[in-house]
Amino acid sequence: MTASTTDAPATHDPGLSRRTLGVPSITLMIIAASAPLTVVAGGVTTSFAVTGSLGVPLGFVVIAVILTVFAVGYTAMGRYITNAGAFYAYISQGLGRPIGVGASLIALVSYNAMQIGVYGLFGFQLSMFLEAKFGFSSPWWLWILLCIVVVGVLGVNRIDFSAKVLGVLVALEFLVVIVFDVVSLAVAPEGVTATTLNPAELFGPSLGIVLVFGVAAFMGFEGAAIYGEEAKDPKRTVPRATYAAVAIIGLFYAFSAWAFSVGIGPSNIVAKSQESGPDLMFVFMNSHVSVIFVDIMNILFLTSLFASLQSFHNAVARYFFSLGREGVLPTWFAGTSKHGAPWAGSVAQTVIALVVTIGFIFSGEVFGGAAALGEQSFLYPVLTMFTWLTNTGAMGLVLLMAVIAAAVIGFFRRDRRGLGAWTTIVAPLVSGLLLAWVFVMIIANFHVQLGQKEPTFGTYVLPIIVVLAGIVGVVWGLSLRRRKPEIYRQIGHGTEPGAYGTELIGVVDER
Repeated sequence: MTASTTDAPATHDPGLSRRTLGVPSITLMIIAASAPLTVVAGGVTTSFAVTGSLGVPLGFVVIAVILTVFAVGYTAMGRYITNAGAFYAYISQGLGRPIGVGASLIALVSYNAMQIGVYGLFGFQLSMFLEAKFGFSSPWWLWILLCIVVVGVLGVNRIDFSAKVLGVLVALEFLVVIVFDVVSLAVAPEGVTATTLNPAELFGPSLGIVLVFGVAAFMGFEGAAIYGEEAKDPKRTVPRATYAAVAIIGLFYAFSAWAFSVGIGPSNIVAKSQESGPDLMFVFMNSHVSVIFVDIMNILFLTSLFASLQSFHNAVARYFFSLGREGVLPTWFAGTSKHGAPWAGSVAQTVIALVVTIGFIFSGEVFGGAAALGEQSFLYPVLTMFTWLTNTGAMGLVLLMAVIAAAVIGFFRRDRRGLGAWTTIVAPLVSGLLLAWVFVMIIANFHVQLGQKEPTFGTYVLPIIVVLAGIVGVVWGLSLRRRKPEIYRQIGHGTEPGAYGTELIGVVDER
């Protein structure tokens, strides 16, 4: 197949770096995306506060089990497809190219939403920390703009350098949360009790909403496949990193949520979470450890957010690269540096983050969005930018995982490649149905996630944007099939050496 200069990236482009990342590096980048300290401080308290349920710790276990079952088919499919556009490539080869293109745009919107939303919390927390410790008053958006530049610089450098930075930050996060867990179990005002580990506390009317709030803590776990082209051994590295990340995240969050409830007391954890929110962790530690350690915790909370920002930035950059390489987006997006970093995709994500952030700045500062919140005006970047975008991103990624489960069945339908029914049918079917149910619960409770008493049309504007992105993608895919068949044939199949193309799959599926 030949391609014109407008439909394919330049042949001298070195592409992504090869055989760079091992299991530890990819696992750490996945965990960095979930931001452990942020989840324990913010996610756990929010779950207790909003759901009013004591089943939050077990909720993490249930989600981990669902995602482990999902990973069975997901990683099996990954042995035959190595593509930086992970979801996009899997769905293209499992359900057809037009649906794959639709999935790619949903992935771009969702990952961008997750990443940019976290900027809102980062800017707010850093601004508040500097004012509290040094009396230095500064606008929240200043720190976001500076952080966007730093993340962008790391994004255009070697991925192994970025992995090392994230690895150090994640290790420090784990250390400080472990200290918090130990202190909580030592304080235990009501004794070291298993009250919040009682299944009866979870499996009731609140089950759905607990899972809705808990699933966001795992977003990013599916990202191992995005680094497949840069993995040392894609067939082994990606599955191992995926399973390791799910196990570590699930068990660590469940244990820490349980320890949190023991430290505050099961009878008080809901009320205290509603009263203090994410500050509860720091208020608790301030009463039992030195001020210096609490300050260190606050700093690591900020680095936790930074690590998450960098991880999601890397994922978005690689999606842009994959789509540009295959001609779905302008081929400029396929540009990589001599070190194998997707610089064009990184720059694109940086520009998007800047534009969206400036939009929120104008909305809050110029058009009175912050003032409309009254006494909560200082929380503007958290209640809008962070809350709106991260919940939207999580919703889109859960939807994509449900579709991926169907794609696994479609991929192995005609050739199981020696794999059993559990891997190719049962596991993806069960996990797909459960993820679809979680997605429905997210939509049904989206107003709760946004802090609204009742849903309005505005509640669903962002979810509608995600769905529209998918529809636009499907239409664009059908258009490529008619107008540019040579581009259409390579959708989701990769064009770089080392990527599994149609020649390795054996049959060119023209769907």
